[in-house]
Amino acid sequence: MLLIVLVPTIAAEKPNIVLIMSDDVGYECFGCYGSVQYRTPNLDRMASQGIRFDHAYSQPLCTPSRVKVMTGLSNARNYSAFSVLNRDQRTFGHMLQEAGYKTMVAGKWQLLGAEQYDDRFRGKGTWPADAGFDNYCLWQVDLKGTRYWRPLLNVDGINRQFGPEQFGPEVVTDYILDFMEANQDRPFFAYYPMILVHSPFLPTPDSADRNSKDNQLNFEDMVAYMDKMIGRIVRKTQELGIDDRTLVLFTSDNGTHTSLSSTLRGRTIQGGKGRTTDAGNRVPFIGYWPGVIPVGQVSNDLIDFTDVLPSLLELAGASIPPKVDGRSFVPQLKGQAGNPREWIFTYYNPPPERTQPARCARDQRWKLYGDGRFFDVPKDPLEEHPLTTVDSDEAAAAKRKLEKALAQMPEEGQSLLQFGP
Repeated sequence: MLLIVLVPTIAAEKPNIVLIMSDDVGYECFGCYGSVQYRTPNLDRMASQGIRFDHAYSQPLCTPSRVKVMTGLSNARNYSAFSVLNRDQRTFGHMLQEAGYKTMVAGKWQLLGAEQYDDRFRGKGTWPADAGFDNYCLWQVDLKGTRYWRPLLNVDGINRQFGPEQFGPEVVTDYILDFMEANQDRPFFAYYPMILVHSPFLPTPDSADRNSKDNQLNFEDMVAYMDKMIGRIVRKTQELGIDDRTLVLFTSDNGTHTSLSSTLRGRTIQGGKGRTTDAGNRVPFIGYWPGVIPVGQVSNDLIDFTDVLPSLLELAGASIPPKVDGRSFVPQLKGQAGNPREWIFTYYNPPPERTQPARCARDQRWKLYGDGRFFDVPKDPLEEHPLTTVDSDEAAAAKRKLEKALAQMPEEGQSLLQFGP
């Protein structure tokens, strides 16, 4: 419960924000999206007590999504290489710091260019402290190490090797809970780009068989453990009495690993990580904020990863940069109509960069690529049969709209490769 004092506090004016982004898990792996294969009771509860967006889209791969969500800009404007966040980029960490927030990032970084990358990229990216974060506990900053059992984590600038019985996701979650408790009396921003559920697919502390080699079974256990860690964070807001002034957002950076398959409403969905199909970049997007988000909302509005930054800034009462590609979805969180976008744009330049970038624009149903391929996605989710004729007024109108969208966005991105070694 918020204490009433004589002088208005910053906390009373600015909500806490917890942004959670899982690693490599598509929308098909969550009970609230219709799955009966995976155990996600905490996220299902958040969705039932908050809002679930059914048309949220990331990039098809991790670093592109991280760069996009942190800056509010299309990859066509600022993505240069895998594992790199350009040093000139202003992130939501910087902007929320300036708005009076204590900021923290914990989980997976992969934005500096760690030791395992070649010398064209190694160290060419950004350190967490230089990206607007006061505190951090991260896997894969400058060193790689392991992420799950016996993790190597960079904790506030110091690389720490944890013991063989310590599980990286649990260590990181403990760090987040301590940060929340230490900053409960001031507005804070906790960004949690999770370590889970990326390969290798290993048993978790809750797995029945700690020696299991079954990737599918282990992945399902990892999804359940991911959900458990998220439940701990939500419960912490309740224990601290700050849940009514804390927004918790959950999403994922891209689709599920291609070696894994899931069943959703009678249809088998093969993981599509790295691909621009729905299985590659259609992701869960859930908002939970008791007393602010009306209970049980389901929205069909389009959500693009560029929309996160302007939404967080609006909540913080900060000015939104004029050149961001996103638009705020704060009104939708509050049950209002808002200003939903008519299309989203994807520029995807997979490693090795400068091979064959993909450009596409889409709405909830139709998708148009820069090379002219046009798809009715619900009827062709794997995008195997481009439409050769446009035989309805609806399709024709959609294609004209998406052609205009593509014309508004850059045709070429950038790459560190063009600058030489």
